[in-house]
Formats: sequence, C-alpha cells, structure tokens
Amino acid sequence: MSPIAFISLIVPLRNGRIVTKSSHLQGYGLHSMCTSRAPFSSQSRSPEHRSRSRQVDLATMNVRESVDYSLYLVTDRRVVDNMPVEQVVEEALIGGTTIVQLREKHKSTKEMVELGLRLKFLTTKYHVPLIVNDRIDVALAIGADGVHVGQDDMPACLARKLIGNDMILGVSAGTKEEAIQAFKDGADYIGVGPVYSTLSKKDAGNPIGTSGLGEIVKSLNDTNMPVVAIGGIQQSNAQACIDAGASGVAVISAILGAADPRKAASELRKTLVL
Repeated sequence: MSPIAFISLIVPLRNGRIVTKSSHLQGYGLHSMCTSRAPFSSQSRSPEHRSRSRQVDLATMNVRESVDYSLYLVTDRRVVDNMPVEQVVEEALIGGTTIVQLREKHKSTKEMVELGLRLKFLTTKYHVPLIVNDRIDVALAIGADGVHVGQDDMPACLARKLIGNDMILGVSAGTKEEAIQAFKDGADYIGVGPVYSTLSKKDAGNPIGTSGLGEIVKSLNDTNMPVVAIGGIQQSNAQACIDAGASGVAVISAILGAADPRKAASELRKTLVL
C-alpha cells in the first residue's frame, strides 16, 4: 500500500477521533508536509527561549555556510583505474579538493557504509566536508557532514526534516523553478546542471550551458545561495562556470580519471578565479 493510500485510511483529527474518509485529506499533499525556511513562529515563546533558539540557529548556520564549494569532487568507482576510491580521493584532497560527495549508485548498503567510513576518516583528516548522495541512512550511519538529493530522490523538505539543522543539504536543479523550490525547502547549496554534455550520468538530461547556469544563478540573487555547476566540467571550461556566477564546480572524471589525481586537482583549483 502506498503512503498516500495508507494515510487516506487513518487520519487523526484535532479532537483525537480517528476517521477513515479520504475526503479529509484534501490538500494533504507533499507540499503540505514540507515547511519553509522559517518553519515555525516564535511568537508564543518567551524572550529568553527565542534568544537561545536564535543563538543555536546562528551557530548551526555559521557551520553550514562556511563550506568552500569551489572544487567539489563526486566519486564514481567506474571512473577510477586500478586504485581504491579512497586512495584517489586522498590524492585529490592533497591537491586541493574542498568538498567530497560519496556517490556510488551500484554499491550495496554494506559497501556504501564501508567506503563511506574510509572516506569520512580522510575528509576529517583534511578538514573537508563529506556529503552522501541520496542515501540519508548511509549519511547518518557514517556521521557524514551532509546529504545531496536529486529531483527524483527523497524530497528536499523531507530530507531536511530527517537530517535536522546540523547537516548540509544539497539539492540538484536544472531549472529556475527547481532551484527556487530547493531554497524554500531548506537547501544549503544547489547543484546546477548538466552545464555541458556528460557521460558520467546517463539520465542527466540536456546541457543547459553557461547561459542556463547564469539564469538560475540570477534567480537566486536575493538568497545568497551557493550554486555548484556540474556536468562535463573539465579544466578547460571550469572558469566559464565561475564567470556565470557559480560558487564552485563539481567534477568526476576530470580528477578521478586523471593519471595523476593530485596534480589534476591542484591544476583545476589554480585555474579557478572566484
């Protein structure tokens, strides 16, 4: 039975009675389950409580807003040749990678957790955040710094509820509407693309180009939302993404597929003029 079908059978009312009529679910869709970036009112709280809550919120946001997204490495075991993923990632970290995402769609949960723990050890060692793609359960299990969800994954608003306010939340977007919704749903950064053609993700969709990237960045001008460009990015075209307004670039093969991942990361980082 689907969640919506189940909810249609049992719905608690304000007075505590239980009804079994789905008509009471009018308006009870996904967006009604999600909250905005200001999910509650503090009017009913004491001044002391509001002050303490605000201090906690500021401390949490400072941590989440201090991330350097400039060189964002996404893992893909299929791109790595004859080296453990964690070994390549460490080389990339030494070379200047500023954030790492564990994205391995073809691994079991056990394999994800084992690799995730090894990567978490490395990212902690080099003081770099570790993000887990899609798998919130794995992110929580390994103590990752955040999660990243796509448009077909766990809805961002629900992901934020599950991970709380201490973890970073990234959301993929390919249109202005998706980007604005991601901001409303509590994203800390938005991955925009594919900017260029890519073979790393078969369902990435048509490239939006730097013009499309720039339009999405402009739609978020009033939010100060970091945008990470992704999709077919190499050393030769990375700066064009920054010039279009991106805060950083996400790469896979540009580093993982390089003969010298450390050198590739270092040269790519030096290329970026932020």
